[in-house]
Amino acid sequence: MSPNMSHRANRPFRGFSHCRAKQQGSALVIGIFVITVMFLMSAALINVLEDADEQVSLEVWGTRALFAANSGADRALAQLFPLTATDASAASCTNVKEWKNLPSVPGFHGCSVVLTCVTNTVDSVNSYRITSTATCETGNCSGNDSSCLRVNRQVEVEARD
Repeated sequence: MSPNMSHRANRPFRGFSHCRAKQQGSALVIGIFVITVMFLMSAALINVLEDADEQVSLEVWGTRALFAANSGADRALAQLFPLTATDASAASCTNVKEWKNLPSVPGFHGCSVVLTCVTNTVDSVNSYRITSTATCETGNCSGNDSSCLRVNRQVEVEARD
């Protein structure tokens, strides 16, 4: 036996208990740190998903409002220049009526359209500016409800006879 071996043989083997005594409690600190980091990451992910959901809702309602405004402008043009008119001079902004009761088409649910028409005459040529403003909303928008979502879109059309 070598002298180093005999010296080790006389010493009692402490094994891993000596190392564990120095590291006691560090696993708990590491575990709490990992849990905290995972909690913060999940909270950030939830916020990102909520923002994405709200953006999709805004996009859908904005598209509905845009299409409602386009439909309002088309309706105003049809009132201004009816297909049954025999004379182009029959066009008048007084023919453009407010569109208060939207048809019960699913695409118009929760939407309203306000139409305005302005006549301008230059060198005996009448020009008409039609403004169609659509507002689509969901939730309880009459009070202070956080679920209220209101989107406005405006379309402006110019025509002349």
